[in-house]
Amino acid sequence: MGFLVSMLGQCTSSAFTVNKERMLRVARYSAECFKALREELPLHYDGRQKGTLELFRTEKDLAEAGDNVAILERWHIPHAVLDVDACIRHEPALAHVREKIAGGVLLPGDETGDCRKFSLALAKACETLGVTFLMNTSVEAIDTGNGKITGVRTSTGTLTADRYVVALGCESPRVLGGIGIHLPIYPLKGYSLTMPILDEDRAPQSTVMDQKYKVAVTRFDHRIRVGGIAEIAGDNKDLPQQRRAVIEFVVRDLFPGGGAVETAEFWIGLRPMTPDSVPILGRTRYDNLFLNTGHGTLGWTMSLGSARFVADLVSGRPPDIDPAGLGVDRYR
Repeated sequence: MGFLVSMLGQCTSSAFTVNKERMLRVARYSAECFKALREELPLHYDGRQKGTLELFRTEKDLAEAGDNVAILERWHIPHAVLDVDACIRHEPALAHVREKIAGGVLLPGDETGDCRKFSLALAKACETLGVTFLMNTSVEAIDTGNGKITGVRTSTGTLTADRYVVALGCESPRVLGGIGIHLPIYPLKGYSLTMPILDEDRAPQSTVMDQKYKVAVTRFDHRIRVGGIAEIAGDNKDLPQQRRAVIEFVVRDLFPGGGAVETAEFWIGLRPMTPDSVPILGRTRYDNLFLNTGHGTLGWTMSLGSARFVADLVSGRPPDIDPAGLGVDRYR
């Protein structure tokens, strides 16, 4: 309830403007970091740079999209309003269901990919640079003294370092609560299907967001991923079939025959949401403790920008973006 009350307090035009600027600041910087990383490392993660098509099913819905388009124009985000024929030119498979769509808004700058493949490939690259990953290791407590972190007690022993970064998503509040840092992060449950492609001509080529049902259909190299729903369910990780039915309907309705829906992998993820949807990045009241958490639904979108921003602070370098409004101090 406390989280919902805090979120309700952000539901004003003025708060939206402030929060959107902060999110875009990190997201745009992150996009630059992704491009730089691709030039530096040959990471393979089913990446595509073909944009996102926001699809509207009725003329009424398309007409009401004017407010969203105005926001895109205000923040100088590249976009184009498309009629039905233009939507089909961008996503040829929609020709099979043209009577179900009224138009769309194309965001050509969007990129997609498999974040799990990306993370594994990046971890392998880090290992070649000398990074050690301690898997199957749980954090039990953080030790402090004289305004600093003195060690992290884990299931495999105590670890010590010069500086520490907490990047634990939904688990961040649990770990940090013991040292007096209380983060307003709540897990919002999202559902997803991943399936192999059956018919190339009936499968999407990029990402299509069904604005009516708020479900996204994304193309990987040989698979389709469908995701949506934001459920307030705490740490519950059950997989109720009625939730599957919602996201399954969208891919069947827009891309019938495109993917093997019957054999799709059904899974959930817990999104670490903050009340203002802005991640919590940067310094804490402990001299050697830094935060990189609370990214909500945009974890991968903001990942590299957030990591570079925090890494610069940890290393004593001035960050490339303004830190104002990104830290935990905005909740005091």
